[in-house]
Amino acid sequence: MRNLIKIAATTVALFATAPAFAGWEPTKPVEIVVAAGAGGASDQMARMMQAAIQKNNLLKQPVVVSLKGGASGAEALMYMKSSDGDPNKILIAYSLIYMLPLSAKLPFDWKELSPVAVIALDQFVLWDNVNGPKTVKEFIDAAKASSSPFKMGGTGSKREDHVLTVFVEKKTGAKFSYLPYKSGGEAATQLVGGHTESNVNNPSENLEVWRAGQVRPLCVFDKERISYTTKVTETQSWNDIPTCKEQGLDVQYLMLRGMFLPGKVTQEQQEFYVDLFSKLVQTPEYKDYMEKQALKPIFLTGKDMLQFLEEDGSLNKQLMTEAGFVAK
Repeated sequence: MRNLIKIAATTVALFATAPAFAGWEPTKPVEIVVAAGAGGASDQMARMMQAAIQKNNLLKQPVVVSLKGGASGAEALMYMKSSDGDPNKILIAYSLIYMLPLSAKLPFDWKELSPVAVIALDQFVLWDNVNGPKTVKEFIDAAKASSSPFKMGGTGSKREDHVLTVFVEKKTGAKFSYLPYKSGGEAATQLVGGHTESNVNNPSENLEVWRAGQVRPLCVFDKERISYTTKVTETQSWNDIPTCKEQGLDVQYLMLRGMFLPGKVTQEQQEFYVDLFSKLVQTPEYKDYMEKQALKPIFLTGKDMLQFLEEDGSLNKQLMTEAGFVAK
């Protein structure tokens, strides 16, 4: 993973000096397909892209965001699978592309689509209500002492949030009752309302309620702290959040944010979108979003992206198998 991130800086630099792309371009609106509900991290990222593309005149055609979170995101995957040859639809993908086919026996394989670019890596944070425990140790001790399992909110079932919950249980011996919601936004609302004791939302999904002083970040599930040092609240930056390993909880997980066209598009069409997203990641809007949402920078295309997807897919399959989430 570290080598791939190093490649990213070089790749972006090369694209930044590349000549403007000439050739095929869309002749009707481009649809960014989101495999989740409103308010979650994917929805937020899609709307940032929509605004940045239009503000910087990167496309002549309008961009629309299409939410297809039905059946835990299967709606979006099957929609893309059934759109072979349509270069006007592009999926903003995450680890769902590996996990859902395994957990639900969905007849889908990411290799049926046309990879465009990995544009970011998303981290996960263990959050509790601001009135709850103040450290990971206090949180785990409270969960163990509780007469009933602590409620852990998350997006979807047998996906990233659920897998993380299982591994927190395995590492600590604490028991959680996992409650799946349609989006990270809904999981955040439930935590603020006291309907759950915790969630493992991405930074962006709990950003506003953290700023409002309603939730507390306990640790980040990565081997290193989030790099951004600008204050987000009156007293804390993303970089002030310790890693879970620092707090005695050795669980790590990163999630891709990638763009995919349907299968059977032409190479020229695929190259158009590689060029589009290489320009998008250089916009002020994108860079500002990356910092505010605490996303890990990366930009991979072509063979580097395929290598990443193969390795990431294998890791996710291993985690799903260990969690017992692979359908028989």
